[in-house]
Amino acid sequence: MISSLTGSIKSIRLGTVVIEVGGVGLLVNVPGRVAAGFTVGTTISLHTVLVVREDALTLYGFETHVARELFELLQTVTGIGPKVAQSALNIYEPAELVSAIKNGQPDILERIPGLGKKGAQRLVLELREKVDGFEQAEAALSGSWRDQLTSALTGLGFSARDAQERIDQLTSQFKDVSHEPIAELLRAALSGGVQR
Repeated sequence: MISSLTGSIKSIRLGTVVIEVGGVGLLVNVPGRVAAGFTVGTTISLHTVLVVREDALTLYGFETHVARELFELLQTVTGIGPKVAQSALNIYEPAELVSAIKNGQPDILERIPGLGKKGAQRLVLELREKVDGFEQAEAALSGSWRDQLTSALTGLGFSARDAQERIDQLTSQFKDVSHEPIAELLRAALSGGVQR
């Protein structure tokens, strides 16, 4: 099982990226909204799931371990495979999905391609009791954005001091920095910040 990878982005397409790891280019399926935040040539780290089928080995990548675990949990529901689970995470953030499931809102989930009305109702019914832990994990993850960003910047060659200065700039430029995607924060930090 390949559970994570770090490498340089070689190419980006809608829903997929090629990441070079140790001289090997790996094709990774990622939610389109996540891929939109990537830039060719940058180094990224993804949490991954390798789906083994009779005719294919498919690698799915996620920005957080919470998204990866939610992807796997969605597939425990009858009729939901990796493509539908990936579509769900393409349309919604993990927190939005968990909220819709926990609050019994299948009408929101019906928008997921390949799910339909009955699939959305079944998803709520089967997962309502199982998503409690995801809310705490999301909250904990959002609290550690500073650590994630520091690690990413130092991994790209910034000194700890320079990384801290860039991060401090972000807190004054973003309204609620803890709710911004890490990819967006990293891009802003690398460019010296953004004006909002």
